[in-house]
Amino acid sequence: MLVAAAVCPCPPLLVPEVAAGAAPELDAARAACDEALAKVVAAAPELIVVVGEGARTRFHEAGARGSFRPFGVDADVLLGPPPGAPEATLPPSLAVGAWLLARAGWTGPVRGYEVEGGRSRPVNGEDGVRLASLADRVGLLVMGDGTACRTVKAPGYLDERAEGVDALIAAALRGLDADGTLARLDADLSRELKVSGRDPWQILAAAWGDENGTGELLYEDAPYGVGYFVASWT
Repeated sequence: MLVAAAVCPCPPLLVPEVAAGAAPELDAARAACDEALAKVVAAAPELIVVVGEGARTRFHEAGARGSFRPFGVDADVLLGPPPGAPEATLPPSLAVGAWLLARAGWTGPVRGYEVEGGRSRPVNGEDGVRLASLADRVGLLVMGDGTACRTVKAPGYLDERAEGVDALIAAALRGLDADGTLARLDADLSRELKVSGRDPWQILAAAWGDENGTGELLYEDAPYGVGYFVASWT
């Protein structure tokens, strides 16, 4: 069963070496991610699963390698402590998640779950239930960004719908998606607004199910015109 979850943004810029001189701009986001992950670790999970969008849906086992070389940094990261695979297979979202886990000092069992974007709500729901059943005590690290259309300099340029959508996402993450906002988040709208978190968040909502708990929104901002959220579900 799912005992705790951390929701974090997934831009490679979260890694200071990638951000270089701009690294201080995301210091608050990194600190919030550290806080959210600390709560997952404190819940004593037997397994942490890192969930993030990628090119296709598949598991990545402990020791899988991610790389920040495509972003101009000669650095790799491993998903967990075992010796890594020679080739990088983790998508950027899971590579950033692996970096956050290493930063948190997690050395326990870990798996990665790469999910193709734009899937149906029922499919994401089935995956959420399945991930929550992988161990008696499961923790999730859910990687994803909101809209990328908040300003004219954003990756998707300015779209007037973006701010309202991000506000709904923030409220849902704060409230454990009690009203089903994340579950109803439209795939076409998410694609138009370049939301990378839709499918991972729907998986999270289904994994949590009807469990009571506490949702905290630890960080919400739109640097670079992209909606970034950090939340803790315990």
